[in-house]
Amino acid sequence: MLDRFVTPENKKWWTLGAVSVGLFMIMLDNTVVNVALPSIRSSLGMSIQGLEWVVAGYALTFAAFMLIGGKLADFLGRRLVFMIGLAVFTGASLACGLAGNGGFLIGARIVQGLGGALMNPATLSIIAATFAPRERGRAIGIWAGVSALALAIGPLVGGLLTQHVNWNWIFFVNVPVGLAGLLLAPALIEESRDTTADQRLDVPGLLTSALGLFSLTYAFIEANSYGWGSVRILGAFALAAVALAAFVLLERHQRAPMLDLSLFRNRTFGGANAAMLFVGLAMFGTFFYVSLYLQNVLKYSPVQAGASFLPMTVLVILIAPRAGALTDRVGSRWLVGTGMTLLAVMLFYYTQLGAHESFWRLLPGLLIGGIGMGLTMTPVTAAAMSAVSVDKAGVGSAVLNSARQVGGSLGIAVMGSIVAGSSNYLTGFHDALRVGSGLCLLGAVVAVLAIRKIEHARPAQAPAELAAEA
Repeated sequence: MLDRFVTPENKKWWTLGAVSVGLFMIMLDNTVVNVALPSIRSSLGMSIQGLEWVVAGYALTFAAFMLIGGKLADFLGRRLVFMIGLAVFTGASLACGLAGNGGFLIGARIVQGLGGALMNPATLSIIAATFAPRERGRAIGIWAGVSALALAIGPLVGGLLTQHVNWNWIFFVNVPVGLAGLLLAPALIEESRDTTADQRLDVPGLLTSALGLFSLTYAFIEANSYGWGSVRILGAFALAAVALAAFVLLERHQRAPMLDLSLFRNRTFGGANAAMLFVGLAMFGTFFYVSLYLQNVLKYSPVQAGASFLPMTVLVILIAPRAGALTDRVGSRWLVGTGMTLLAVMLFYYTQLGAHESFWRLLPGLLIGGIGMGLTMTPVTAAAMSAVSVDKAGVGSAVLNSARQVGGSLGIAVMGSIVAGSSNYLTGFHDALRVGSGLCLLGAVVAVLAIRKIEHARPAQAPAELAAEA
């Protein structure tokens, strides 16, 4: 049946569609939960710290296992690892929807993050292996547009399901989509892998990086509960420092490291990943606390809170694919710098909002942020992926997505510590936004200084093509 629609000429676009659906699911779960947090808290009797773990636990596991997911994709096969990740993600989504208490929900979210960590780098490396270099910017533009759309539309989907059905359904909706993806992936996606010699898994690197990231996030989230000077929190910070230092040392001396540090010798790759880290730091925490601000301070319903993000969503949909096509012509440098500057402006604008604002006061920031997000995500992704060879696409993709997820989990934790440490929610919210705005500006500077356009050689032309051009 599929043979009638899938031809050798269009199969690469069907492949892009298949991996984009999987990507949409895992990225949606970064933000779909935010609007449902008050309902989850009421239903399961969770604390604010518990809610932070619902979001940060997913992002943290996503980040910690992303590199090993990229390595597995290159080593075992990108389609195979994509399908394994999709199966884990789908099963964990069902478990999240069935959760009867906060601890079970957090545990299921952690497993869900593991599934996402296997799927995400495989999606981008499949695209890199499927499309020629001169088409890759457009394909990555669509990929990044889907990713940004999922992040942006998540609050609306979460609000509609929470208000009109139940918060559990923000997870249940993944199940039929995941099952359909598992059925269609073998027919739509060609298998590919890294064929170079000496491929093996880096278990010490995985353990030290996961321990370091978990300890650091734990320290930020729980610091206000136990005290910044408590033995528990200081010990967590110390453990994070030791584990992350050990991770770097191991990766420098491993024969087949999980994170190939030589990739960062390419200034464009390093700059793109740094910019993505700053995006995660600033924006994940912002989405978390803006959702709480809309419902707890402005008294919006879940649907109203989710719908408030629609202007940003529409702009991301319109701009991200066009930014991908523009990247192929002019490069990523100034697009990323401009986009991150606009995100900084949006966050600073929101520091002026009080406890009795109308939607029209929110709208300018949403418009500025939509343009900024659309200009940032596609070009920064294209810059990073253009700086790595196709056989390392899985690891390159994993590093980039790890940068975003590490930034996201730490951003939620850092913003949370700022909000919790203030005299009232609104003051802490404004302080956190100022920090986020500064981080975006810093990311813009890094992008402009580090990212350069990668020139791809034109493919050889046949004599007839040369004659036609003449």
